Amino acid sequence: MENDLTTPARFAILIPAYEPGGALIALIHDIRSAGHGGPIVIVDDGSGEVYAPIFEEASALGCDIIGHHPNRGKGYALKAGFSHIQRAHPGFDVVCADCDGQHAVADIVRVGAALRCQPGTIVLGARRFAGDVPARSRFGNTVTRVLFARSTGVPLQDTQTGLRAYPADMLAWLGRVPGERFEYELSVLLQAEEAGYRLREIPISTIYLDGNSSTHFRTFADSARVYAPLLRFSVSSLAAFGLDFALVLALDGLSGSLLVAVATARLCSATVNFLANRRYVFGRGDVGLARSWARYAGLASTILAANYLVLAALHDRLGLPLAPAKLLTEIGLFVASYRLQKELVFARRRRAGRTGVEPAAGARAQPTMVDS
Repeated sequence: MENDLTTPARFAILIPAYEPGGALIALIHDIRSAGHGGPIVIVDDGSGEVYAPIFEEASALGCDIIGHHPNRGKGYALKAGFSHIQRAHPGFDVVCADCDGQHAVADIVRVGAALRCQPGTIVLGARRFAGDVPARSRFGNTVTRVLFARSTGVPLQDTQTGLRAYPADMLAWLGRVPGERFEYELSVLLQAEEAGYRLREIPISTIYLDGNSSTHFRTFADSARVYAPLLRFSVSSLAAFGLDFALVLALDGLSGSLLVAVATARLCSATVNFLANRRYVFGRGDVGLARSWARYAGLASTILAANYLVLAALHDRLGLPLAPAKLLTEIGLFVASYRLQKELVFARRRRAGRTGVEPAAGARAQPTMVDS
């Protein structure tokens, strides 16, 4: 159904809440004062009895309150909210906002209204990270933004924003994206392209209250979840390197031929790396084995040749010492190998009808930053 730009935006606001404070009630009042008459759905993510009065007050203000115990994580709460909106408010788009007052109501409304411009698009409220931003938040977003761009080729200003808008016909797909905690929102962005959805950013205010002390993000545990795909790829690559190294030494002693040792060790380590990446890193066990193996073999040969050419250029032509030249080469080819394996070797064939939205023209979900 085409969006009618002459009518008000029709969206529900979804707020996952874990141990919320008074900022949640203030946010509800501000949303209603701004004239939003659509549903407000709040998910109690196992906050406990101490916080029951806050949710009761929110219910008295006309919000839908759903919940579960114990705490299951932001991703689980969001998916519970999507499911509820599909049942109770069919046809409504959804704007997700945080419960701690760090999203301005004007920005919530703008992000929701932006959905009317481009069907089949995830709209992200992108913070500029200018001014007084906690160092942890600035560093975390920078790292994630760089890793996301290097692994997908899609440059986003703010990969960690909690202010996002989704069309109504995207909710079923959102319920199938894996992840139950903070890693879920990054998984949505990582899988959007394959599902045929575009990404669009619009700038919003950067608001941190009390140094972002209200966040429940656990720096190490949740960062590991967010970066899990790249971490698994790193572990798989290191394991293959260790196997290759050990086999070269062992086979050289047994066979007396360095060529036999190197070739056999590389074949064994490449096979282990391929199987690990196929099953555990990219979760593509359903992709044809013969097709993906042929592509992997071709990529491995290309990477090997590129390794030599780049190293030779840096060391022989530019005069860099061998150690830093080798380090730069390996880092660059590591990133390239991850992207190529994800997009070519283990990519599923896109099926246009799978999500109910035609894939974007061209194959890549390129984001746009729009001032509106």
